[in-house]
Amino acid sequence: MGILDKIAEIEREIARTQKNKATEYHLGLLKAKIAKLRSQLLEPSGKSAAKGEGFDVMKSGDARVALIGFPSVGKSTLLSTLTSTESVCAAYEFTTLTCIPGVIEYNGANIQLLDLPGIIEGAAQGKGRGRQVIAVARTADLIVIMLDATKSSVQRELLEKELEQVGIRLNTKPPNIYFKQKKGGGVSFNSMVKLTKTNERMIQLILHEYKIFNAEVLFKEDCTSEEFVDVILGNRMYIPCLYVYNKIDQISIEEVDKLARQPHTVVVSCNMKMNLDYLLEQVWEHLALLRVYTKKRGQKPDFEDGLILRRGATVEHVCHTIHRSIVETFKYSLVWGQSTKYNPQRVGLSHSMADEDVIQIVKK
Repeated sequence: MGILDKIAEIEREIARTQKNKATEYHLGLLKAKIAKLRSQLLEPSGKSAAKGEGFDVMKSGDARVALIGFPSVGKSTLLSTLTSTESVCAAYEFTTLTCIPGVIEYNGANIQLLDLPGIIEGAAQGKGRGRQVIAVARTADLIVIMLDATKSSVQRELLEKELEQVGIRLNTKPPNIYFKQKKGGGVSFNSMVKLTKTNERMIQLILHEYKIFNAEVLFKEDCTSEEFVDVILGNRMYIPCLYVYNKIDQISIEEVDKLARQPHTVVVSCNMKMNLDYLLEQVWEHLALLRVYTKKRGQKPDFEDGLILRRGATVEHVCHTIHRSIVETFKYSLVWGQSTKYNPQRVGLSHSMADEDVIQIVKK
């Protein structure tokens, strides 16, 4: 029996089993088994399995955005509109058969946009070119799921399910669970909060399922058993996602308003070039990028050539971006902008920068 058959059999057993107190441990173990099998499916062993996986596209620019969606939702049209890259567009499905990269120039940043072939239901199991598409999606800083506004919400649910099955978690943070395998001493289980979604017995059963008999486990927040399985596997990707509904010119204004009010959602029309500016704003926001401008003593800031950093970047990150040797001779820096209480403010390496801050570095 193959891995897919085993997964299908366990899914059927879960569907047959009634959910109650008596069966919660059994269901928890079945879900752990499915996660284990899907992990094997995602990373098959052997040299031959590695061949042909993914599309060979070098990561470039300040960030990478992957365009994912079913065939003929307008991904290629969006790529051609936002970048100088021409991607073949046609009124039939599977026009794009490989990964086509383009570059969006926005706020001084170069954002790599990848137009991936349309995926179909069952992509996680390798149907179509699903596995190659998903392999690239796992390397992205942001996933843009493109949807057809004229079709039902089933499209969105199916795509989310396909990505979920291969360990891509959308718009969520990693579970705050400390987990470390040991050589001996059994399982040490502790929790800093009251657990309502799982318990110690369930965690013990899941660890035994993965043949882990010596480990330290500390729950720092109220997480589910599925989230604990994610921590054990350690190969889950937590990626921000933006849902883009195309073809809004073909639906009523009431339907457009309903879609636009959903979280992490942008409505556009690629053919009529409607709302594309707002889409770029949201891409920038979801990538959590910020611009920092440098200034030399006695001179004006260099607004032409800013540094592109990630939100949460410190003065130390700025120094490393300019040149790694600067930290060794760093004395202090003067910062103007939103991150300071007054302008200029003298700060150290640990000071967090904000968008459009100006920095002057003083060396020893």
